[in-house]
Amino acid sequence: MAEPETCISNIRSSRHWKYIYSIADKVRRFTCFAGRILWQVGKEDPRRVVHSLKVGLALTLISLLYLMEPLFKGIGTNAMWAVMTVVVVMEFTVGKTLCKGLNRGLGTLLAGSLAFLLEYIADYPGRIFRAVFIGAAVFLIGAAATYCRFIPYIKKNYDYGVLIFLLTFNLITVSSYRVDDLWIMARDRISTIAIGCGLCLVVSLLVFPNWSGEDLYNSTISKLEGLANSIEVCVMEYFTDPENQAARDDSSVDRIYEGYKAVLDSKAKDETLALQASWEPRLSRYCHRIPWKQYARVGVALRHFSYTVVALHGCLQSEIKTPGSIRALYKDSCIRLAEEVCKVLRELANSIRNTRQLSPQLLSTNLNEALQDLNNALKSHPQLFLGSRNARTANTPARAVTDPEQQKHEEDSRPSLTSFKLKIDSSSGLVCKSKEHSGEPLKKVLRPQLSMIAITTLEFSEALPFAAFTSLLVEIVAKLDQVIDEVEELGRVAHFREFRDDDKIVVTCERQNLHTVHSGMPSYGGE
Repeated sequence: MAEPETCISNIRSSRHWKYIYSIADKVRRFTCFAGRILWQVGKEDPRRVVHSLKVGLALTLISLLYLMEPLFKGIGTNAMWAVMTVVVVMEFTVGKTLCKGLNRGLGTLLAGSLAFLLEYIADYPGRIFRAVFIGAAVFLIGAAATYCRFIPYIKKNYDYGVLIFLLTFNLITVSSYRVDDLWIMARDRISTIAIGCGLCLVVSLLVFPNWSGEDLYNSTISKLEGLANSIEVCVMEYFTDPENQAARDDSSVDRIYEGYKAVLDSKAKDETLALQASWEPRLSRYCHRIPWKQYARVGVALRHFSYTVVALHGCLQSEIKTPGSIRALYKDSCIRLAEEVCKVLRELANSIRNTRQLSPQLLSTNLNEALQDLNNALKSHPQLFLGSRNARTANTPARAVTDPEQQKHEEDSRPSLTSFKLKIDSSSGLVCKSKEHSGEPLKKVLRPQLSMIAITTLEFSEALPFAAFTSLLVEIVAKLDQVIDEVEELGRVAHFREFRDDDKIVVTCERQNLHTVHSGMPSYGGE
């Protein structure tokens, strides 16, 4: 009897240890996963680590109001409002911290002033009238302040301040009905909030400041260079042989996608950064305000420009492929035009980076020459866009002179779209949908694979994809003018230095990291 009991106890013991080992393994894997995530977040932007330390420093300093006895006796339990203010107001960039801090301070001051004015009015008539007056004031002010938050300008710039105004006004006004010495409570609360806001501003401005304008500035440069990379890789991929294209990895597709995706997703980010940067005490050369709104307008022009880049990328996934022999005729002209467009985009990025105005004449000369080169190449082979069959007929004149009856027979035997539809009807290739009692005509829907076969029977189908590609490439050149105009306006209002003859247009073709925020900020000083 002892042996079975021993076996059972051993089994239970082994199950117990297996369960413990599984728990330990899960904890180990979770720890490794969390460590990788934390390392990746800090590696993407090291400023996040610095900001975390800054918040910890600010909270430690503000906690001295509680920890030091003389400070606690002077402020009391209202010191908690200072801690709450630091937690709420301390943001990643100086602009956002200034925006929230000034909104909180201004909202608190206005709410306190209005609450004391109403308290002075309602103090004399009597307690019943005072209660009714406070209730009516809370209702009217609360409704009016909430309605003001729907005004676009206030919602965009002062929404947080209105929210703090509403909160502080209700706290002071309602508390005044039960608290006798309201002035001391309001004074301590306003003073602690001011201390918290002031500490946040000092830490944000003096300890490794992160500027919203710097992020917007670097983001604009990255978007220009990212679009240049997308166009360059897209055109090179279009003229790559199918055999070599199949052997390549997806890195080129990622480069194309990342370039224009960063631009398309930047609308809300650009507007927010431009708004926050307008609060920052940054000046351009000659002590002018930096035109951050113009940076946002450059972003708008880039988004309109990127729509054409997306369509150009779509040509790579076209189901109908233009023969390589036709594409080879225009390869050099298209690649040259794309290189000139990329050169202009990178020169615009360098113009913003070096805070100097650009020279449109130097950029437009080569661009116009490349565009004219493509135009001449298209004119030199017009028969290719009349259909591959017509091209082959034009290239073989001996076969064109044949017997009229034989030529008529060939034309009759050539598959047309109409005859093809009749064949599909006879073979039940169409999906027919009818309503027996409705009297509506039958609806014929062509199946996807059959519609593709029908499209490819068109004589000009082989030239259509390349015609779309070249038209989009020319459209990119046309939309580039708007981007150049916005960058020129930016250089004018930001007082960039003039373009000199000894300035060389240097274009780098290195791959840009679209997710890394650079730490450099232009000085806008005289050079």
